[in-house]
Amino acid sequence: MRLEISNVTKTYHSSKGDVTAVDQISLNVEANQFAAVRGPSGCGKSTLLLIAGGLLAPDSGSIQIEGQNPYDLNANARAKFRAENIGFVFQQFHLIPYLNVLDNVLAPAIALKGKDTEQRAQQLLKKFGLEHRMHHVPAQLSSGERQRTALARALLNEPKLLLADEPTGNLDRENADAVLAHMKEFATAGGAVLLVTHDEHAVEAADVVHTIDTGKLVTA
Repeated sequence: MRLEISNVTKTYHSSKGDVTAVDQISLNVEANQFAAVRGPSGCGKSTLLLIAGGLLAPDSGSIQIEGQNPYDLNANARAKFRAENIGFVFQQFHLIPYLNVLDNVLAPAIALKGKDTEQRAQQLLKKFGLEHRMHHVPAQLSSGERQRTALARALLNEPKLLLADEPTGNLDRENADAVLAHMKEFATAGGAVLLVTHDEHAVEAADVVHTIDTGKLVTA
């Protein structure tokens, strides 16, 4: 697994002027690597992550995931490519409020058929200490339980790349440590992790740290 981000730029246009959120950034993430991008709010971290995940096309530059540029694919093929290769974890969890925990974890299986997904979902929930919460809805969970549910969902399809946007932002230290430990385990098992955050505690868990300021890569 290898993620290559090469000279990527993204500018947002509005009536108030143009804002270059990502300015010619290049970085790589390898298999067995936990990489973090740190920087203050509004510096371009989330935009970079969306580009890396095939969700937001850059204005220039390229993305390669295992040698494939997802933006060379049509919308349906790109969605399938994401489902097969990438797991996403977000600060706000993005759980479906009317589905229980098990069904939230199973949601990505819609894009991929033929796998024994329910058994795997149950195994992930047991691993993350959520087997007693399978039939609860998100409103009945703590923040830590919601984030572990979101992480189980991200790992359901056995992705090669895990992308995380401020995954510890709404968690206390104990729950943050639990989530970071699961992400490190994923990298140790051969996956690649790219975390964007302004949480220095989360940065400490990474093997490689990059810093962004006003859209530019400051250190690498």
